[in-house]
Amino acid sequence: MVAIAKHEQDLRKGVLVLAVLSQLRDEQYGYSLRQALAKRGMPIEEGTLYPLLRRLEAQGLLASQWKAENGPPRRYYALSATGAELYRELSESWASLATVMSELLEGEKR
Repeated sequence: MVAIAKHEQDLRKGVLVLAVLSQLRDEQYGYSLRQALAKRGMPIEEGTLYPLLRRLEAQGLLASQWKAENGPPRRYYALSATGAELYRELSESWASLATVMSELLEGEKR
């Protein structure tokens, strides 16, 4: 039997950036982002999320700032203008790819 966990992990890796960008249209800090993703069925480990956020920020796709509101200081992230454009483009690519995959998978059921 083929180990499905590795293949599922590969599928998730391919969509993780898009998933994160989709939730940063509004400013969030890391923990709230993890909760939002998990609530929608895309759990992500801290050890995966925080390096990804730093990488996306280094690429100019996210902007961040420290805020201390009702508790300890937290780094809040949001899409930059470049990140918002990439999000739009990746969303279109994903919609097209999802359509193709649905058609391919439906063909298997016939």
